[in-house]
Amino acid sequence: MLMKGVTLRGLEVFEALAKTGSVAQASDLTGLSQPAVSQQLRNLEKALGTDLVDHGKRPMVVTPAGRSFLARTEAVLSELRLAQSELTVMDLTHLSTLSIGLIDDFDNDLTPRLVTILADSLTKCRFKLITAPSHEISEAMQQQRLHIAVAATTGEMLDGVVEYPLVRDPFLLVAPKGHVPEGADIMAALQGLPLLRYAREQLISRQIEAHLARQKLVFEERFEIGSHLALIAMVARRVGWSVTTPLGYMRAVRFHDQIDAFPLPFSSFSRTISLFAGADWADRVPRDVAQTMRRLVQSQMIDPAVAKLPWLNTQLRVIDS
Repeated sequence: MLMKGVTLRGLEVFEALAKTGSVAQASDLTGLSQPAVSQQLRNLEKALGTDLVDHGKRPMVVTPAGRSFLARTEAVLSELRLAQSELTVMDLTHLSTLSIGLIDDFDNDLTPRLVTILADSLTKCRFKLITAPSHEISEAMQQQRLHIAVAATTGEMLDGVVEYPLVRDPFLLVAPKGHVPEGADIMAALQGLPLLRYAREQLISRQIEAHLARQKLVFEERFEIGSHLALIAMVARRVGWSVTTPLGYMRAVRFHDQIDAFPLPFSSFSRTISLFAGADWADRVPRDVAQTMRRLVQSQMIDPAVAKLPWLNTQLRVIDS
């Protein structure tokens, strides 16, 4: 039993404050009023008998005791969120076949979790899963080779397909570590380094190129890269800089100590990741899978991304149904 004053809401508030250092931003993350955020923190600190944050600093800074407690808090909340996601997909034993296509952005963390959850529910089902770039997933969906697909949306209505938006994934800029001095003009600092582009046939490439054209930004065309990992690896090797998204950035954790990520130094834009299902499907199955996906993306991708890049906390977010 938790000691009096230690509540799940209090743990969520502490986690949000530790990430943002701001009562106002923690309020946005938790959906509580600012006075309620402050009260939850006071209750938690009183129950534990120690200060978790330095209240005299702005932004707030976690104390040594708070850092130790934060590690436990994050582990507990992560497990609870995963448990929630596992309960979301209910009884799917009535299905005889299920084919799912997933955007390859999710390969590292989310796809294995989702497959495990579905496998427990699809006890009498022939199950097929493919991972591929968004444009290949969309083509397979239009050709009715998939029952359900998760991919970036083009914004166009697809005949016979219902869309369930999942995630707002904003674009960001990545550059070699230390190449842009702190406080410097980012684009000026990157002069002399080429833009590393995604392969032209990919949807993410078309979205980036269209936005650059709208901003009247022109860069030399030298490199087209076919995968997130290869692109980020080339940035890490100081070959050039690139425009990607937090989901792409999080796939390349091994290179994070060799790259810097920045908000776009020109007009911001984002893409939407959605779940698509055939219109002839019963609504319950795709809705259940979509809700599971939202919970998994939040715990496995959004929370770790915001922990590394706190300025993403209002931009990278789940789109509630």
